[in-house]
Amino acid sequence: MKFIGKLLLTLLLLVVLAIALLYVIGQTRWAAGWLSRWVSDHSEYRLSVAKLSHSWGQPGQISLEDVQLAKKNQPPSLVAKRLDLGLSLRQITEPRYFHSVTLRDGTLNLQKQDAGLPIQADVLQLSNMALQSNDETWQLNAQQVNAGITPWQPNVGHPLGENNQFQFSAGSMTLNGIPASQVLVQGELKQNQLLLSNFGADLAQGDLTGVATRSADGSWQVERLRLSGVRLQTPLTLEQFWQRFTAMPPITLKRFDLIDARLEGKEWAFNDLDLSLQNVTFQQGDWSSPDGSLNFNASDLIDGGFHLIDPIMNMRLSPAGIAIQQFTTRWEGGLLRTSGNWLRANNRLQLDEVAVAALEYTLPSDWRALWLQPLPHWLAEVYVNKLTTNRNLIIDINPAFPFQVTALDGYGSNLLLARDHQWGIWSGTLNLNGSEATFNKIDVRRPSLALNANDGQINVTDLSAFMPQGLLEAKATVEQLPGKPFTLSLNGRSVPVNTLQQWGWQSVPLEGDGNLQLQLKGLLNSDGPFKASLQGQLQATARDGQTVNQQLP
Repeated sequence: MKFIGKLLLTLLLLVVLAIALLYVIGQTRWAAGWLSRWVSDHSEYRLSVAKLSHSWGQPGQISLEDVQLAKKNQPPSLVAKRLDLGLSLRQITEPRYFHSVTLRDGTLNLQKQDAGLPIQADVLQLSNMALQSNDETWQLNAQQVNAGITPWQPNVGHPLGENNQFQFSAGSMTLNGIPASQVLVQGELKQNQLLLSNFGADLAQGDLTGVATRSADGSWQVERLRLSGVRLQTPLTLEQFWQRFTAMPPITLKRFDLIDARLEGKEWAFNDLDLSLQNVTFQQGDWSSPDGSLNFNASDLIDGGFHLIDPIMNMRLSPAGIAIQQFTTRWEGGLLRTSGNWLRANNRLQLDEVAVAALEYTLPSDWRALWLQPLPHWLAEVYVNKLTTNRNLIIDINPAFPFQVTALDGYGSNLLLARDHQWGIWSGTLNLNGSEATFNKIDVRRPSLALNANDGQINVTDLSAFMPQGLLEAKATVEQLPGKPFTLSLNGRSVPVNTLQQWGWQSVPLEGDGNLQLQLKGLLNSDGPFKASLQGQLQATARDGQTVNQQLP
């Protein structure tokens, strides 16, 4: 019996010695190299571990140092200074399932087509890691990442798992080309849905906070999104900048607030912009809203040569379109005010009243070409129920025919100013008068215009102006046909007989004041030069009775 006891004790001591020896050898570089070779030879992964270590202060944890893991013939998916594996009883039946996995001081590259790391855990923790992803949905590069995911069960297409709760912070991050810093995200992945219960970041020198949900089909519902103090500069044009948002997946904004923002791009800028948007869905470049609103104000809105100062707009959004409750702004030294509706069914902008006062506006050099350009698809008609203008100054500096009208007042009603995406005067009445005007170096006083329009033609019932000693009066009709054919009948009494020479007519071989009678017809919107479309005749009579008749051409 004593012999058996001694034998059992010896065997026990040998087992303890073997375990101790394995424990010591297991923490050598030889053991780390053997483990690396065994995993690389018996799996689709290449593993490199510099050292394995264990501390009795944390008996349930094994640490791997200087770890690299990659699929064969692919760049590393994990590089970490240290990887801590928390052991659990579950590993008896599932050796690859750990209680916890902690990655420290390295880089984790997420590839959607991969299953991620070939292990699972109740908890995945990232400590001072870099996180990278470059698939079609998420192009991510984050630094100084600290994160926790519970549970962590990666699979193909979902390297971070499909159902878990997570918390994520990063010192800096670029997501889909948008840089941010001091990022914090809390949320949940649940049945292919991404639920962001809270997220925030420093973005473009401002603050971003919000709550949002991404559905399985890729669409977003934003419960709350707030941007304050943003200072954004971009090389994009305004159209290119907006296209970045219209190219996004469908997104529903329950509430979006932009506070004290300054945005600047190529030939455009918004300064001190405050904007609030509620209950709107953007999809495929269009929007819809069951009952939404858009309110904004700014110190400046600039788009090319178009500059609004202190604009204020309040709008209600509905399936029918947009109700413009208020729009006021200072523009070109004057004040512009309007209200009305944009109707989705026929893309019609229907304004109740447009008031323009104290404007000092210089027409763009290509204003005729702009007038002939078709309007965008969303604007087929422009209707103004009431138009009033007061004390405006209109200037054209085109060297071929400059003009200026001072103290222009006017009144219009039931004006259809665009039809079938084309500017014009398609219906209504309009009366305009000024105190003084200059048309290509010819000064006149009290110029006035009165017209009425219908589907067939525009009738200019009064076109008149005083000259130093006389009066010019005219009547005209413009047909609502392609090219805008027109006829004009002009009479001048006690006016310089060569008045029309400055306006393009040939020289009259008379001197002094006299009477003029002009009959003219042509095309206002001629495809070629305007003068080439003209036909007419002029009769000029001097004070001494001499008469000259001329024709064009």
